[in-house]
Amino acid sequence: MASTGPDLSTAVWRRSSYSNSSGGDCVEVRDDLPGIVPVRDSKVPDGSALLISGVAWASFVDWAGTA
Repeated sequence: MASTGPDLSTAVWRRSSYSNSSGGDCVEVRDDLPGIVPVRDSKVPDGSALLISGVAWASFVDWAGTA
């Protein structure tokens, strides 16, 4: 099956500020693509990334900030 998403092979990922420094549960995002936010598990850097719309990501971040 051919990939239809952006090429993330050279992406610069940013780790969540809430991730711990001991290699625990870490979420990384790339926030330089217009309209989408790729999200991945830092423990599986060669794995898949979720592609989330910018609007949905903003809603999630707002919600997470109140939790």
